Formats: sequence, structure tokens, C-alpha cells
Amino acid sequence: MRNKLLRVALGTSAAFAAGSLGLGSYITRIPRQSLSEAMEWQRNHYDISWLDAVPQEPYTVPSWDGYELHAVLLRCADPDSRRWVILTHGYTDNRWGSLKYAKMYLDWGWNCILWDMRGHGANTPARCTYGITESQDLAELIKDTRKRWGEDITLGLHGESLGAATTIAALQYSPEVDFAVADCPFADIVNVLEGRSHPLVVQWSSLGARLRCGHSLTEMRPIDALKHSWVPLLLIHGEKDSFISPENSRRLYEAAQGVKELHIIEGAEHAQSILTAPEEYRSIVSRFLRQVTAPVPTA
Repeated sequence: MRNKLLRVALGTSAAFAAGSLGLGSYITRIPRQSLSEAMEWQRNHYDISWLDAVPQEPYTVPSWDGYELHAVLLRCADPDSRRWVILTHGYTDNRWGSLKYAKMYLDWGWNCILWDMRGHGANTPARCTYGITESQDLAELIKDTRKRWGEDITLGLHGESLGAATTIAALQYSPEVDFAVADCPFADIVNVLEGRSHPLVVQWSSLGARLRCGHSLTEMRPIDALKHSWVPLLLIHGEKDSFISPENSRRLYEAAQGVKELHIIEGAEHAQSILTAPEEYRSIVSRFLRQVTAPVPTA
């Protein structure tokens, strides 16, 4: 009887471990949208007819390890503008997921760089490391932007969800940027996953992630990048975000140095703040930019 119970216990443990390790592999997999699927989603949820009149310049950037990143530049109406912003999309999305933020920047005279994060969009398949590798890619994109368009430009960052976490994580590399806007970021990926699964499963999944992509889930902590960063930071989060709790932005706000703001948008769900309260959103970002950059944008 004792041996039978031992075999059952060992079998159950092995099955649990195998399942958890498999979950680690699943968590780092990217079920990405195509560019056409993402564009169709935008068309169905808000007006993007303005895009037809905006000059677009596709290009690629080699990252730190030679991985090719695909990007597109949307030029504003002012040909003499020296203001640039890099917009970073969320998990499974691609460059077109940033269109809902691009419009306000274009209206204010900012040139917008929309890019596909590693493993997303037009890029070759890759594993998601929830801000580790992605932030290294963003750091390279920042360097490339200044190399292409001048060291004297005003350059900012704006990200959503995984893109927001990546934006914050990139600050650990002391990038030459004037500000960062993070919409519904996570402080660490473990707290997001533990809200959906048993902590023990997350622990085993962390091991699975390390075996699959070289990084454990416990390493995926954008909040650590704020320890020594003084880049002005604007945090925006939907009050009703049930995917990434607003508590993540509160933690990030407490950890941030220097100029910082936190705004919780009433009634907004995950990544929906700008669609739920567009005028409020524009006003918040406009006021922040007036504080940290020049010349002054208008709401």
C-alpha cells in the first residue's frame, strides 16, 4: 500500500511539474496578430480615416543581437518638427495597435515611430520575455532614432500594456529620452500571473520559462528599472482593468524618481483609457508634455 501511494504521489507530482513546465512554454509563446488583422481591429473600434493622409516610411533596425525589427515612421504635418515619439504596442498586437495614441501626437506636431516588438507583427517568430529582451530592442531603437534624425531632437516614449512595461524596463539602460508615458503597465509579470493561477503553478512555470527562453518569470520586473532612472514618467491606468491591476501602476509610481504622475481613468478597462475618456486622456498627456518638453503642445 505504501509503495502504491508513493507511486501515485510521484506520478501526480511529475504530471503537475510537466504541466507547469508546459505552461511556462505557453506563457512565453506569442499568438500574434497579422498586420492586416490588427489594422482591421482598429477600423472596427475607432476612426482611423486620418491615416490615409499621413506619410508613412517603413524601415528596419538591427537590434543588439542582429535580430531585425520592423518599424514605420508616421510624419506629422510640420516638415521642420524636431519632436519624435516611439510608440510601443501590447502583447500579441503589432505596430498598428499604437494608432490610437499616434493621432494626438501627430496633431501636436510629433513624428511617430510605430514598431513591431520582437516576435510580433512583421518580425520573425520569437519568445516573449515580458520586457527583458524587448527593452534591449527598444534601447537600440532609441539609439537608431537619434542616429537617423539627429542627436538634438526631442524624443519621448509611449507604451501600452506589455509595451508600457517594456518602455519602463528600457529606462535601466539610461536612454537619451525626454519622457516616458506608460499606459496600463505591469510592475512584474508574476503578480499578473498569480491573479490567474496558483502560486505554485507560477513557480514551476517560471522554471519552464527559463528553460524555454533563458529567463525566469521572476526576472521579468520592469519596476527594478526605476531605481536609478530620472526620466519624467507619466503612468495611466484604467480603473476597471481586470487584466493588469491598477495597483501595478501605483507601485511603479512609488518606485519612480524625479518628475512623475499617476492617473487612474474612471470606468476604463485594460488598454481602453484613451477610448473611454479621449478628451481627458489627451489633456493629461498634453499637460505632462508641457511640463517636461518644449515647445508646448496644445490639447
